[in-house]
Amino acid sequence: MKVVSQSLKSAPHQIESASGGSARKINNDEASVIKLDFDENPLGMSPTAREMAHAAIAESTRYPDANGLDLKTSISAKYRVPLDWLTLGAGSSDILELVATAFLGPGKSAVFSRFSYHAYAQAALRSGAEAIPVPTRDFGNDLNAMLEAVRENTSVVFIANPNNPTGTYLQSEELTTFVEKLPKHVLLVLDEAYNEYLRDDLRHDSIPLVRNHPNVLVTRTFSKAYGLAGLRIGYSISTQFVTEYLNRIRLPFNVSNVAQAAAIGALRDEKFLQCTFDANERGMSQLSTGLRKLAIPFVVSHANFILARFGEATNRVNRLLLGHNIVVRSVADYGLEDWLRISIGVEEQTEKLLETLRQPKWR
Repeated sequence: MKVVSQSLKSAPHQIESASGGSARKINNDEASVIKLDFDENPLGMSPTAREMAHAAIAESTRYPDANGLDLKTSISAKYRVPLDWLTLGAGSSDILELVATAFLGPGKSAVFSRFSYHAYAQAALRSGAEAIPVPTRDFGNDLNAMLEAVRENTSVVFIANPNNPTGTYLQSEELTTFVEKLPKHVLLVLDEAYNEYLRDDLRHDSIPLVRNHPNVLVTRTFSKAYGLAGLRIGYSISTQFVTEYLNRIRLPFNVSNVAQAAAIGALRDEKFLQCTFDANERGMSQLSTGLRKLAIPFVVSHANFILARFGEATNRVNRLLLGHNIVVRSVADYGLEDWLRISIGVEEQTEKLLETLRQPKWR
C-alpha cells in the first residue's frame, strides 16, 4: 500500500457518532453547499432506480414485502447465490447491528482495525461485547495482528475492504489466507461497501469465500456507488446457517417498498454504474494530482474518497473550507486528528476545493 505521508502518532481509539457537515452548520442555502463529507454519489441515483422508486410510492399505503423476494431474486441472479443466503437491511449498517445482536453480547468480543468504520465498535459495544481495536499497518488492516488479537471469546471479526476511512485495500489472496487461519467459530464480516469503485483488475469475487468458508459473511450497500444513501438499503451474503440467525431477529418490514424498488432499478442500470465508476476514476485522479501539487500528504485510496493530512493546520483548513461552502469529513473521532476525509465530487466541486486549498493563509 502506497502512502504519501509521515507516520501517524499513536492515539487512543475513540467511539463517537459520525459528525457530518451540512448547510445548517454554515448557515447557508443547502443548494450552494458542496458536500464532500459522506462519500455520496455526486451523480445522484440511476434514472431507472428513480423511475421504479416513484412507481413504488403509489403502493406505499401497503406494507412492503417483508422477505424482499423481488430484490433478493435480482441479487441472487447477479451473484449466483441461493435466495436463502441473502439478508436485507436498512443500509449495511443495519446488517452490522443484526450480526452484533446474533453473534455478540456480554462475555464475547469483536476484533477490528483501529482505523476502520466506527459502526463496528458501536455495534459491538451496544451488544454488551468487548470491542478490540487492532493497530493498523500502513493505515490498513494488519491481518496478522488481527489474528493475534483473536481471543477464545472472540466471535466476530470486522474487515472493510476497501477500508473506511483510509481507502486501503486487501488483495483476495491475503483475505483467503486470513480466513483459512481464522478459528472456525469466529464469523468474518467482510464489509464491501466500496466494492463497485474497484478496478476490474483489483476486484475479486468474494462469493467463493462464502462458499468455502461458512464463517464468512459479506455485506454490500446501495448507499455508495448506487446513490441510494437516503433510502437506506443494503444486504448480506452468507450461508443459510448464518442467514437464518439474522432473519430470526430482523425486524419485519425493515426495508421499505420504495427502497426495494429503487435497488432493483439500480441493479438493472449497469450503464449508470459504469458512468459512476468512470466519474470516480477521473475525480480521484484530479484530486490526487491536485493534492500532490500542493504537497499535501494523503493515503492512496481505492474507494470514492481520499484521506489527506493537514497536521496542526487541520482545524484551520476545515474552517476555511466551510467558509467557502465546502464540507469535508473530520476524522478526529477515529483518532486521526491531523487528517480530513474528502469525498470525490464532480469536476467543478473538486476544482473549487483545490482552488480554496491553494490559498496560502492556512499554511
